[in-house]
Amino acid sequence: MVRETPKGASIAHSGEDARLFAPSAARNRDVLAELMAKVAPPSRDALEIASGTGQHIVAFAANCPDLLWHPTDVAKDRLSSIDAYVAEAGLTNVAPAQLLNATQSGWSQNFNDLSFVFLANLLHLISETEANTLITEAAQTLTPDGKLLIYGPFMRDGQLTSEGDARFHESLKEQDPEIGYKELSLVISWASEQKMAHIETHTMPANNLALEFVKTV
Repeated sequence: MVRETPKGASIAHSGEDARLFAPSAARNRDVLAELMAKVAPPSRDALEIASGTGQHIVAFAANCPDLLWHPTDVAKDRLSSIDAYVAEAGLTNVAPAQLLNATQSGWSQNFNDLSFVFLANLLHLISETEANTLITEAAQTLTPDGKLLIYGPFMRDGQLTSEGDARFHESLKEQDPEIGYKELSLVISWASEQKMAHIETHTMPANNLALEFVKTV
């Protein structure tokens, strides 16, 4: 099952050719690409879960040219947009976009020996069960010392850090009681259960965080 995207989340507009444009992706692209260059492993294969429009992955691939990037998304129209952005950028270290619902069990069997997995702004749009499944499967794709980086908004010790976050969280819960901001410590514990050590929590703009993990075995 693919969960319906809540209103007010993942907004994208039609652009040139097949490319879609998401204002939120444009706002955080550069700061994420900077972080990627600092924390991503130097080589091998990298998977982006929920690549969206493709605005992010072209910046990541340019900043980390020795990684072979594998973009994915659950929406078919996003795959065309991703491939269009990659073609326009002339990048050779990005594989064709693939359809992937990362909230379903078993998808890790299609990805082996990855050195890096990244996802942005997804956990608050899915249930706790789906988020735990996603992290479990992502961990299984990684080699020892492979890294997982999760970016987005989080609840911290049961609290939201701004009025805007509180309003958005409540809006999400009204649309679907199973979704909403996830507790930071709970996400870290899910990763720990999969032998993923929490290295660092990076403070990001707009009250967001980037959680960096490494696989220990």
